[in-house]
Amino acid sequence: DAGGLDARALGVTGAAGDLARLPGTGVAAGQLVLVGLGARVDADALRAAAATAVRRLAGVDHVALALPVDGAEDLAAVLEGAALGAYRYAEYRVKSLAAQKEPVARVTVVSDEPAADAVDRAAVLAEAVALVKDLVHTPPNDLFPSALADRAVEAAAGAGLEARVWDEAELSEGGFGGILGVGAGSVRPPRLVRIGWAPEGAERTVALVGKGITFDSGGLSLKPPASMVGMKYDMTGAATVLAVVVAAARLRLPVGVTAWLCIAENMPSGSAARPNDVLRIRGGRTVEVLNTDAEGRLVMADGIVAACEESPDAVIDVATLTGAVMTALGMRTVGAMGDDDLVARVRAAAAKAGEPVWHLPLPEELRALLNSDVADIANVKMGQTAGGALIAGRFLQEFVGERPAGGPIPWLHLDIAGAANNTGQAYGATGSGPTGTMVRTLVALLQDLASGGPSDGRE
Repeated sequence: DAGGLDARALGVTGAAGDLARLPGTGVAAGQLVLVGLGARVDADALRAAAATAVRRLAGVDHVALALPVDGAEDLAAVLEGAALGAYRYAEYRVKSLAAQKEPVARVTVVSDEPAADAVDRAAVLAEAVALVKDLVHTPPNDLFPSALADRAVEAAAGAGLEARVWDEAELSEGGFGGILGVGAGSVRPPRLVRIGWAPEGAERTVALVGKGITFDSGGLSLKPPASMVGMKYDMTGAATVLAVVVAAARLRLPVGVTAWLCIAENMPSGSAARPNDVLRIRGGRTVEVLNTDAEGRLVMADGIVAACEESPDAVIDVATLTGAVMTALGMRTVGAMGDDDLVARVRAAAAKAGEPVWHLPLPEELRALLNSDVADIANVKMGQTAGGALIAGRFLQEFVGERPAGGPIPWLHLDIAGAANNTGQAYGATGSGPTGTMVRTLVALLQDLASGGPSDGRE
């Protein structure tokens, strides 16, 4: 019963995503809104309900949420959902701007739980997700490699962090042949950005490497026209690691974090990399390029090598890497590959964040498919239609460095190609368009690693 009315008689089912507006009879509010939680009331359901209510009540100035919060985890979920639901991107609307409803300006969450720290954390996480969404939304004529690098430096400075940027001359001097090779076809040269958060007393350091292809035409292995639409989102991995290191600094996480943004524009031209070209990745390993549309793994190889040179305790890469992961897992689930302990930890963190992640294998026999007649490794196996996401992961694994005490640095690969962009209707805490997936998960993972990450071989 709501406001003296039988909700069932109004067709309210209580299903997740269900929302009904009622007159504010007998209450101070102008409207009473019922939002469905679904069959099970947990943090995921509360996060989704809060986001649904705030998102669908756009145009309303103030919303008060009275949801069945039971404990700090529930409160955090409601605050996150409310903040995520208030996102809007209208930067390029002019004549159509007036038709866009303003997002809810103020949200009150009713709870007996202590809220100050939870409010601050929710705001930081929502701002980090919004940073990813804003960057991905930006059209590629305005977000070319140097522009993305500038935006990264600006975001870093806002969090009190320093950034280093390699331009094309410095990339050449540093031997970053993958990034240079992918960017060779564009009139807008590539960039590499490193941003570091190094809190005093931190016992562990995690390196994050992100794919930053500001537009992916496929290069000389040109994509069909319809497949190019949306390829501005191929820099989501770089935006994600940027947002995570900024959030880590703002939350003062007790773990060192370095973010490496591997940025290039993959275009066809007379100077573009050709099939059968051989690129020399940082550190000297050579790659024969058989398909120029398998470019993400080339820039990521440079980034992984550079990140490993600093001997972090773990390396995590994030990339919209393959269409194959969408075939395997659909459009909402991220594929995770690599060190078993890191995969287990990221899946646990993702479950708390409400972001599905699935463990995919890296079979040893796939390495032979990447043998080259002339180089150390090829970037694809031409004609191979099975296991594309796994083959890409196996390629990246080749570039993971060794720990000082011996053995490979623990490494995690996240293929976010499907989950990074929601081309359908909003659902739960996820709106339509860029999703910002893995930002909240990775922040939670960093907190977990700070309290006891994978062994680094030290006594």
